[in-house]
Amino acid sequence: MAPLPGAELVQTPLQLYRYLLRCCRQLPTKGIQEHYKHAVRQSFQVHSDEDNSERIQQIIKRAIEDADWIMNKVSACLALALEWECCNLLGHQGALAHHS
Repeated sequence: MAPLPGAELVQTPLQLYRYLLRCCRQLPTKGIQEHYKHAVRQSFQVHSDEDNSERIQQIIKRAIEDADWIMNKVSACLALALEWECCNLLGHQGALAHHS
């Protein structure tokens, strides 16, 4: 999964918050979505008193990178799970040995 469109436009904490919640909506299950929405809310509470603009930009950059990593990881896990499911349906469990 690539970053959602608009990642390069995020400049403020509010824009980041909205962007990250949009990313959460792209995740595959309600449980995963809720987990990451909770993490986003907690991170915003932790950094709510940050007033250094340079530090805020660092946090924004890192949060977008982290969101991209999570989206890619979830996408890769789903692809592997689908491959595993298909191989099991076809009776080829050994075909995935190279993924272990």
